[in-house]
Amino acid sequence: MRRGLALGGGLILVILLVLGVKGCLDARAHRALSDYARDVTQIVEETDQTSKSFFGKLAEPDGLSVTDFIDQVSADRSAMDGYASRVDGFDAPGDMSHAQSTLELVYELRASAMNEIADKMPTALGDAGAEKAIEGIARQMQKLLAADVLYATIVRPGIDGVLADNGIEGSDVPPSVFLAEGTTWLEEDSVSAALGQISGGGGSSSTPGVHGLGLAGASINGTELIEGGAVAVSAEETPEVEVVVENQGESTESGVTVSVSVDGGSPIQQDISSVGAGETSSVVIPLTPTPEGESTLEVEVETVPGERVSTNNEASYTVTFE
Repeated sequence: MRRGLALGGGLILVILLVLGVKGCLDARAHRALSDYARDVTQIVEETDQTSKSFFGKLAEPDGLSVTDFIDQVSADRSAMDGYASRVDGFDAPGDMSHAQSTLELVYELRASAMNEIADKMPTALGDAGAEKAIEGIARQMQKLLAADVLYATIVRPGIDGVLADNGIEGSDVPPSVFLAEGTTWLEEDSVSAALGQISGGGGSSSTPGVHGLGLAGASINGTELIEGGAVAVSAEETPEVEVVVENQGESTESGVTVSVSVDGGSPIQQDISSVGAGETSSVVIPLTPTPEGESTLEVEVETVPGERVSTNNEASYTVTFE
């Protein structure tokens, strides 16, 4: 009887220990899930503020100058880059792995779109190339919409479902809609009209208060070069690269340096004596010796003092010399 009682007491003790350990593990797992949901909620709330900032000034610029508008869009772009980095660093519990991978994709799309929008904004607010830049901005709005759909259909239901399955209440994550006003901003006309409110932006050939140059185009012996595409030119005569430079600021720029390099080699430089505000000028740079076969040409317009945006000062072209 004593042995039976001792054995029974020992068994009860083991059961209590197992239950205690399981309770601790369950509590730890619940805490990890709640912490993860809290992290997602915080990033979503901050993203919502960035969305309101960006689309708020796009809809109502309230007299912002082109310079101020570009600076603020760049700040929104930096904020989104920061959110994407933080999301990548989230410590997602195992049950949240699918939702986490989709959340990373959501913020990768949002950061990529905002980077493209910020890069195209100076051109969209100018004259040369504005229509194409506005078209590109509208396409990035589609990417923002896709990210919103992924969050609404996969991320949020996935996180809230795991929380519910584990009996966790009060930690559901909020909705996250970055693209304001539905599909309005998917239309090029809406983007163009909004940019037209920004201190004469969207069609003005010069940018008030800003020094800035832009690469308006390049050709070889009359054959237009296409960024991101490939062209073929004859190698029978000396290839001459004609580079067109646009002054997108309000002041005449002097001593503008243009360079062309082939396959990462030493740049060949030529200077343009001056380019008036809102005007274009070109320079011809011979390529000697003539490159052979498929080559990559890097064309760059050097920045001038006071130039704050240089993303449209250079381009890379693929050319086959045959």
